[in-house]
Amino acid sequence: MTVEIKQIDDTLTGILSGRLDTAASVKCADDLKELFDNADKTLALDCKDMEFISSSGLRIFLTLRKAVSAKGGSLTLLNLNDDVRNIFDLTKFSKIFVIK
Repeated sequence: MTVEIKQIDDTLTGILSGRLDTAASVKCADDLKELFDNADKTLALDCKDMEFISSSGLRIFLTLRKAVSAKGGSLTLLNLNDDVRNIFDLTKFSKIFVIK
């Protein structure tokens, strides 16, 4: 799992690639620290190249969403592939995230 943080227009975007499984979740959470630190701004997670997300990965997404909600920012998930989108649908996370 790799994470790259980029400023794209007015949105701070985390670009995720690979498998966000339990083994990768601790490093991923550390790599996303810049997004947590800027939870009062417009944020996005681009998941185009993310192959899988485990419950540990879902927990990171949920924790970021809670931080954004508490600080008045916004969070959008981008480019979920069919497999990852299915996980979000099955867990009902697709109802609590803005997904484009």
